[in-house]
Amino acid sequence: MDVKEKVLEVMRDHGQPMSAGEVEKLSGLDRKEIDKAFKELKKEEAIVSPVRCKWEPAR
Repeated sequence: MDVKEKVLEVMRDHGQPMSAGEVEKLSGLDRKEIDKAFKELKKEEAIVSPVRCKWEPAR
């Protein structure tokens, strides 16, 4: 499983918008990898931001 898939899985399991720091705590992944995954997921429109600085999977 790559980093993007892991980030999406953690976000889906949590069920609420999350910041990168929250994903880091729950997943154990490196923050730099999470930030890179967030950037790629935003470009792919796989995540959306309903609240400032928090993200959730697109529906």
